[in-house]
Order: sequence, then structure tokens, then C-alpha cells
Amino acid sequence: MKGKLIIISAPSGAGKSTIIKYLLDRGINLEFSISCATRAPRSSEKDGVDYYFMSVEEFRKKIKNDEFIEWEEVYKDQLYGTLKSEIDRIWSHGSHVLFDVDVKGGVHLKNIFKNIAISIFIMPPSISELEKRLIARGTDADYKIKMRLEKAAEELMLADSFDNIVGNNNLEEAENEVYRLVTGFLDN
Repeated sequence: MKGKLIIISAPSGAGKSTIIKYLLDRGINLEFSISCATRAPRSSEKDGVDYYFMSVEEFRKKIKNDEFIEWEEVYKDQLYGTLKSEIDRIWSHGSHVLFDVDVKGGVHLKNIFKNIAISIFIMPPSISELEKRLIARGTDADYKIKMRLEKAAEELMLADSFDNIVGNNNLEEAENEVYRLVTGFLDN
């Protein structure tokens, strides 16, 4: 069975992961697409659950072998991507695919899958609020936060490339809106 695809993207700190967890906890027939990453795992992250962690060399070999449906070098030697086999794995379970991808990856996936995908951009209240959230998260050094904020300014310009933009000024409202959009799309 080929299912549908749910693409959720946002700048770092916009609440994307929290909203995705909310969707997964709602009992919708969705399965999380595990992305590949060359960065080191954060303390709570597990290989094969949060990401498939690999070396830059392993990642580049998979690029050469055309194993990715999409990939991007987000920062120097920090590559992220979605394996074609990951989509097949989820569809073989009879589930729809739920992507948590960076903004450029989200645009790329929507362009590939067109009408069997819905793309949702999570809009943060402001860059200054993003900065507060990234600092509060406590996972990045100051220079990384600065890099993420510079990238966020670029990503915000791509918001109109998505099917839907959901503001995350209030988390509960954003979760409910994304749930409504996703279930409405899957029911059609």
C-alpha cells in the first residue's frame, strides 16, 4: 500500500518536534520517518529511534548510491536526509509517513510527492522568541544558536512554499490546528 505523506517543517525552536509528538500520541495511522544525520546524538537521542546517526563518509556513500529521497548539508559536514527505504518501510506497515524535516527538505519532498503529501510550516511568533526557546532548550552553544537564528531568517522566507502555515504562539492551539489539517487530509 502506498500511503500519504505528512511533511512538517519549521525553523529550530518553533515547536515542530513537540507538535509531531502530539500527532503520534493521537492514534492516527502515522509512522515517524527516521531521518539520517551526521551530527552527534543529543543526550536523550537514540540511534534508530530519533535518527540514524552516521559518519559524514557513510552519508556521502549513500548519496553516491542514490539511497536518499532528499538530503541537505544544513551546516558544514552536518548532513540530514531521508532514505528511500524508510518510506518503503513505513508504507509496508500500511501506515502514512510523518516527516520531521528542515524547511528546504520539506519543500523538496512536497515537490516530489505533490498531491499525496501535505506540507505544514510551523511559524514561530518571532525570531526573538525563537532565540528564547533555543536558549531555554539548553542543547546548543551560543555560536550554534546564532547559526540557527541566521538560518531561521532564511527559512521564514520559504513559508509560502508550504500548503499550510500554522502559527505557534499558543502550543495547544497549534497542536489542534495541525491535527485538524492532518486528519482532514488523511480522510480525503
